[in-house]
Amino acid sequence: MCNSPQDRNSTLGGLPLSQYKGNQQSSKIHSPPASLAKILSFLQQRLKMEGVFGQDIHFGRFSSPVDHSNLRFPPFAKSDSLGVKTVQPRIFQPPVELVAEDVDTNYTRNNLDHHTNLFEEQALIVRRGQQFEINILFNQEMSPYKHLIYVKFEIGDHASTIKGTKVILPPVMGVETDWKMEVMPFSGHKVPVSITPPSDCIVGRFRMTIGIETPFNEILWQPGTVTDVYILFNPWLKEDIVHLPSERERNEYVLEQAGCIYNGTAVNPSPVPWNFGQFQQGILTACLEILDDSNISITNRGDAVIVVRMGSALMNSQDDNGVLVGNWSGRYRGGTPPLSWIGSTEILRQYHRKKHPVRYAQCWVYAGVFNTFLRCLGIPARVITNYRSAHDNDGNLKTDIILTRTYEFDRARTRDSLWNYHCWNECYMDRNDLPNGLGGWQVVDSTPQETSDGMYRCGPSSVEAIKHGLICYPFDARFVFAEVNSDIVFHAPGPTGRLEVIFVDRTTVGWKLVTKEIGRRAPADITNQYKFREGTVESEMTVKNAEQYGCRRKGPYAPPSDVELKVEVSPALVYEGFKVTLHLTNLSSSSRTIDLYVSGNVVYYTGVHSTQFKFQNLQAALTGWETATQTLAIDSSEYEGKLVDQGMLLFFIVGNVKETNKALITTKVVNMETPKLTIMVSENPMVGDVMTIRIEFKNSSSHDLEDTYLHLEIAGVWVFAPKTYKKILSNTTVTWVESFVPRRATRALVIASLYSSPLPPVYTEEEIHIRENAVQPELYPFPGIF
Repeated sequence: MCNSPQDRNSTLGGLPLSQYKGNQQSSKIHSPPASLAKILSFLQQRLKMEGVFGQDIHFGRFSSPVDHSNLRFPPFAKSDSLGVKTVQPRIFQPPVELVAEDVDTNYTRNNLDHHTNLFEEQALIVRRGQQFEINILFNQEMSPYKHLIYVKFEIGDHASTIKGTKVILPPVMGVETDWKMEVMPFSGHKVPVSITPPSDCIVGRFRMTIGIETPFNEILWQPGTVTDVYILFNPWLKEDIVHLPSERERNEYVLEQAGCIYNGTAVNPSPVPWNFGQFQQGILTACLEILDDSNISITNRGDAVIVVRMGSALMNSQDDNGVLVGNWSGRYRGGTPPLSWIGSTEILRQYHRKKHPVRYAQCWVYAGVFNTFLRCLGIPARVITNYRSAHDNDGNLKTDIILTRTYEFDRARTRDSLWNYHCWNECYMDRNDLPNGLGGWQVVDSTPQETSDGMYRCGPSSVEAIKHGLICYPFDARFVFAEVNSDIVFHAPGPTGRLEVIFVDRTTVGWKLVTKEIGRRAPADITNQYKFREGTVESEMTVKNAEQYGCRRKGPYAPPSDVELKVEVSPALVYEGFKVTLHLTNLSSSSRTIDLYVSGNVVYYTGVHSTQFKFQNLQAALTGWETATQTLAIDSSEYEGKLVDQGMLLFFIVGNVKETNKALITTKVVNMETPKLTIMVSENPMVGDVMTIRIEFKNSSSHDLEDTYLHLEIAGVWVFAPKTYKKILSNTTVTWVESFVPRRATRALVIASLYSSPLPPVYTEEEIHIRENAVQPELYPFPGIF
């Protein structure tokens, strides 16, 4: 078998043609006549032109090419043979009386039956395993006793009945298929036909053509009937691998276009409103193009596991020119800051339009766009936020934090990171490749962190397997398990200068996992779906299972201190300062003296430290069982000139108990509160009437804002062109007014964002109800968005 492009040259007699042409001087025995070389070259070029074979031609061992494109089809074939043809003169072409002139796809009714009526494309979009009906229009009355109708479905530019990418109904020449077709009772020129694709059908855009059997044992395909049909996954069908039993969950995780993604902190999750917009114009085409870019064979596009795994790789551009370019630097010249995005539609349209990765993204943007991709194709999906998410570089189930002798964070020597939060996706599917019970929700992560099988991707990984420590099953369960179960191990130099473990935090990582609640814009805590409560028997068994499969924690560690430390922070406004209160509790009957070291740091949400803005040493003395508090006032002048994206501050509080020489360490993430952004929508919006949206923002701080980005979208309905302000002066108000003419009645969410570094991003939303207009005016033109 040929394994390299050099091996895949055309061959003759076991040697490449290039050898015959290049070795004429050294060995004339191997040189064929010039006429033979010309014939071989002609045959090779002709085969390529016909499209029967790919670029790699092997004489004596022909192999058909692999289909990767869902956007191209083979040239229109006028006919297909039904078997042995009747002998007829070459110059004679008998007339065919019956002609199929058109096909009525009934896409309005079919799409409603298949839960695809929200797609803005005026095309037949159906779900696999479910029947749909079409009407074939003929030029005369059709007789079932005289004529036999055929329907052909093709996908890819090298459609083949053997590979299942070309289907003729009813089947011909003994070719078996799981597709079903039935001609319904009819009269006159219109013939109704019902068609049912199989439950494991290839997902994508098919070309449907109607054919009529001729007297000469062949099918004559009717060029006027060529129609595109989109077939998607079907979570409503029990036989489909992505079947989701709950109707409420299907409405939320397949059909809902407006969502929210949570960031902030575990104590105070902050919603980022997001327009998934999976049914908006052009999104379906963009998603199918992503599948083409992934080079997934057309024949594998019915396998949800393969589609999801390759999709997670194609969301990032790290190694395959995918949809989004990641950027965590805080400098976004030449692109859009990740914090200003509020929807997936403009990103996917831009990728489709420019054929180039879109700049820029961070984890929640990757997750939002991937969610749109999955829901668009019919795979139930949701966005998950993991607060205090570990990035374990060496897979030892511990996140190592190195401190200096003075208990400050040692940035140079710390390789592991602890993200304040991290977003990924879950998709729902059965896993026939895993043992029973490991289907259901699967983790998939498109943020480029580590490679998996040579590409930056992660999953699908069973949530149930992660919960029980079964990290041996594909894909990437070990990495995800570490994200929610790692220990945080703090090291500091000992008396000899060698690093020693001074404290172990077993509870912070995977502190809380949330997603949007079904039917409500509130966070749903799903931590118990990923892990058992710390300290329970089940939790210990989970760790033992993980260790059995090679994911070992290093230890044992010294017992914890008998002094407890907790931290409380007052509401923190960007330019007004706040207070940090330390609560110390002596859990023993003996007196304790504690040296405290408080380190305040500006950090990125990934946990990467930017600068330290405060370091203070305190001391506390506690009698037996006593509780004491100490409060630090943090002035805004200490940090305001050092803030980075999202304005997050991280406090490291390290204590040393003199009597026992035990350490106590805790961390506290502070998310800065921001000014308000307001939305005002005209009252009682009606279909066909002009609707006005007004956005206002007041810069109430004493600082001017520079390079401010404003985004405005109506989720699932419309995306407005963003605005940019070079400078917003202190104590001034900016106003943005947009007009819009709704074309259909719906409930929708108007969402807006404002981003101006170093101010944390500002988001707002307003629900609207667009009603039918009793008096239908002539609608305004509805321009395309592409």
